[in-house]
Amino acid sequence: MCGIYLDESLILTDLEVTDKEELLKMMGTNLMEKGLVKESFIKAIIEREKNYATGLPTKSVSVAIPHTDPEHVNKKAISLAILKKEVHFGIMGEKNAETPVKLVFMLAIDKKRSHVTFLQKLMEIFQNEEELNYLLSEENKTNIKNRLIHDLRVQKGEE
Repeated sequence: MCGIYLDESLILTDLEVTDKEELLKMMGTNLMEKGLVKESFIKAIIEREKNYATGLPTKSVSVAIPHTDPEHVNKKAISLAILKKEVHFGIMGEKNAETPVKLVFMLAIDKKRSHVTFLQKLMEIFQNEEELNYLLSEENKTNIKNRLIHDLRVQKGEE
């Protein structure tokens, strides 16, 4: 899916946070400082996560895909956080169940339903243990960006 912004500055590696709210604020602030989302995005994404959990257990490592409504977004983008230690997210579609997450794909989507194809591509990554382990172990942000651009078929961020 073309048109989703991704560059090295949106890939946050070796993050140490105490909980998901701190993580969501950190990632949202990074997107806001780059002008990709509005100030309202941070509060909206935290509130949405409380009501609609985005954690997904996989065979190797749990992931989360926090996102919120398009009115908080200036430009479609994706940010990836790779955590040093797991942070618990609620499991998508389950009440009162959590999963320890190490990879967080924050989506800034500017139109309703424009993310369906993109989510399908993300699901392919989530089902591929080799891809998830690569993302966890790779230290070079350019390599991570290039792999995601290839896997997700997104447009490169401006360099």
